[in-house]
Amino acid sequence: MPVPDYNALMLPLLERLADGKEHLVREVREALATTMKLSEAERAELLPSGKQAVFDNRLGWAKFYLDKAGLVRSVRRGVYQITERGQSVLNEKPLTLDANALMRFSGFKDFITRGSDANGAESARSIEDASVITPEEALERAYKEVRKTTEAELLASTLQASPRFFERLVVELLVKMGYGGSLVDAGKALGRSHDGGVDGMIKEDHLGLDVIYIQAKRWQNTVGRPDVQGFAGTLEGERARKGVFITTSTFSKEAREYVARIDKKIVLIDGAQLSGLMFDFGIGVNAVSSYELKRVDSDFFSEE
Repeated sequence: MPVPDYNALMLPLLERLADGKEHLVREVREALATTMKLSEAERAELLPSGKQAVFDNRLGWAKFYLDKAGLVRSVRRGVYQITERGQSVLNEKPLTLDANALMRFSGFKDFITRGSDANGAESARSIEDASVITPEEALERAYKEVRKTTEAELLASTLQASPRFFERLVVELLVKMGYGGSLVDAGKALGRSHDGGVDGMIKEDHLGLDVIYIQAKRWQNTVGRPDVQGFAGTLEGERARKGVFITTSTFSKEAREYVARIDKKIVLIDGAQLSGLMFDFGIGVNAVSSYELKRVDSDFFSEE
């Protein structure tokens, strides 16, 4: 089953705390994951940032909303306990419990309506149209959409660039990734090929302890096995053990299978990966805005 959304976790969480005792969050988390029969893969699924498990994040928001409604409280860091109000809600034997149901409690309603207009219009819309994803997930999904669009624009712009510009782009990217030493060193090591691409050897590190052979093709047609096989032959002729083949298009299945079978270490970077690397290393893009997510530091407020 897919990881439940935070609304679907509210009632199971409240029921898990029904005995009125103090419960460690990690024990509650594992118990709910077992009860819901989540697989190891589902438990390991991460937010796009890769910094937190989706299940952990959604459970945290379920607890946060229950806390705002006065149904659950944090006894101390990492310890949950149900409140008298929470017990009363369970005594009603509800079939479901979600953000809409919590609007009956003034604490939760005040929290949601904070920042709304006089008529509460904004909060009403936010609850009625509430997504099953958490705020962090919404932010990260929006970021991924913006990134996807930007990467597509980067690739389109790269395809329209001149051979000289493409050479400079490849050199700058490789240097930003830590190869080639300085821009001057990398520029001397690489040069334009007869087909508008880039060929040459570049230092693997600043000391030049090893070299990597580079071939970059600003193509739109799929790169097949013969092209990659020819590249492998060039490595042999240059006595190079490692190579990177970059293209603005794609590699055929046969080309990738060939690379996986040979002894030479050849990395294939297609157009999608190229634009992704350009995005990550700041090639052809500018930072427009940034957002820093913060959480309360419970240790700061500890008086023990």
